Amino acid sequence: MSAPAPSRFDEPWQAQLFALTVALSEAGHFAWADWAQAFGATLKRHGAARALDGGADYYAAWLETLEALLDQSGLAARDETETARQAWEEAYLTTPHGSPVRLAR
Repeated sequence: MSAPAPSRFDEPWQAQLFALTVALSEAGHFAWADWAQAFGATLKRHGAARALDGGADYYAAWLETLEALLDQSGLAARDETETARQAWEEAYLTTPHGSPVRLAR
């Protein structure tokens, strides 16, 4: 089963996250049906306390689900994804406006 295309992306990272998830599924790292089930559970958990806006919180749930699947499959442990996220955040916050964001070596 192929991934359905979202109706919109509000930010470039959302499109990149979608593309990465589809590529990982198509490469056989997880079945799309397993992804859909896990994502549905995440959305249900997030939506239990309040209505979801379908934008930023939708993709936050998407990212949370992908990170959990990567951790469960052994592709990327949660501490590795958190370390990478922190490194990108630091690079983004310290890069002058208009310059390419690069990770420190």
